Amino acid sequence: QVQLVESGGGLVQAGDSLRLSCAASGRTFSSYAMGWFRQAPGKEREFVAVISRSGGSAYYADSVKGRFTISRDNPKNTVYLQMNSLKPEDTAVYYCAASSRVGVPTTGRNFNYWGQGTQVTVSS
Repeated sequence: QVQLVESGGGLVQAGDSLRLSCAASGRTFSSYAMGWFRQAPGKEREFVAVISRSGGSAYYADSVKGRFTISRDNPKNTVYLQMNSLKPEDTAVYYCAASSRVGVPTTGRNFNYWGQGTQVTVSS
């Protein structure tokens, strides 16, 4: 069982930066690939980024590539999402998720555990 708690969301202006954090419980954090997803009002949840268990591989949605960076600190049981050059269309609830599936999945159904989410609002 893994419990995930996100933090770091808030209200910012377009062009600003934010760093989201996701703290995981348990002693097996490094056995999970970790991902970030988001859901805007009236829209389906979408993939944002994922990082491998070792942190050696990361993949991004095209919409955030070059602006967002996912990283992890296994001794601290924490995964981060650094978001730069934020746009109003980045406004959403951001969710952290953990996957025990082989490889580095990018679809939500392949993630076992989810956090409660943190709101990110980007004003124009």
